[in-house]
Amino acid sequence: MLAHNPDIEGDRQFATTLARGLELLRCFTPEQPVLGNRELADRTGLSKPTVSRFTYTLTQLGYLQPDRDTGRYRLGTAVLTISYPLLANIPLRQVVRFPMRKLAEKIGGSVSLGMRDRLSIVYVETSRSRSPQAQRWSDIGMSHPIIATANGRAYLAGLSPHERGTLLNEIRVKAPEAYRTYNASAQQAIEDWCRLGFCFSYGEYRPDVCTVGVPYRHEARGDLFVFNCVLGASVVKPGQLEGEVGPQLLEMVSGLGAAG
Repeated sequence: MLAHNPDIEGDRQFATTLARGLELLRCFTPEQPVLGNRELADRTGLSKPTVSRFTYTLTQLGYLQPDRDTGRYRLGTAVLTISYPLLANIPLRQVVRFPMRKLAEKIGGSVSLGMRDRLSIVYVETSRSRSPQAQRWSDIGMSHPIIATANGRAYLAGLSPHERGTLLNEIRVKAPEAYRTYNASAQQAIEDWCRLGFCFSYGEYRPDVCTVGVPYRHEARGDLFVFNCVLGASVVKPGQLEGEVGPQLLEMVSGLGAAG
């Protein structure tokens, strides 16, 4: 809940009402694309009358679309409208599409480009092989927790020691259970990156997939991105991530130079 966020308590410039409306939109996920006022109230900690005012306003502005049969809501097309300028302003997406597609077909999985969104990495570009399984592993807009995944740990590895410590402390405070569960593995992954140039995970966060991540610092803009490969755990052999997939992803990223 926003009222208990130590980062904003006492900040007179912070527009709490606006923030609550935006948090309401973040409640919708691919797994739960349709939610009612009661469900939104439960997820945000807001009262149902407050949620009702927010959903009415967001519906009028096109950010929510009501379901006439159930009275519940789904995200509206206005969300895409405000997202597009961000995606369009990342020219790296266009530059990497061909090498990502080529690698995805070669490994029989998916290759994605991600950026940080608070305590998660969100995909802003993705390429998938023709494998039917690969279609559900990665897509633009999907996000995963930084500390629990190979791409998130690659992001940590790409930070300066001070930046990394600050982010890990933020995760420890705001997501203590995830920190306790995954911190030791995250530290090991950073050591792997120092030794190999990439991070990898054999089904730790999701048992059905194996992943590899490589950080990429944009030379001109200074933004830190992360590339990752995702393959089905059922087809990955022991040592394949370290011996084959990781080096291939690292080679692709190394070849980008100052691209984009």
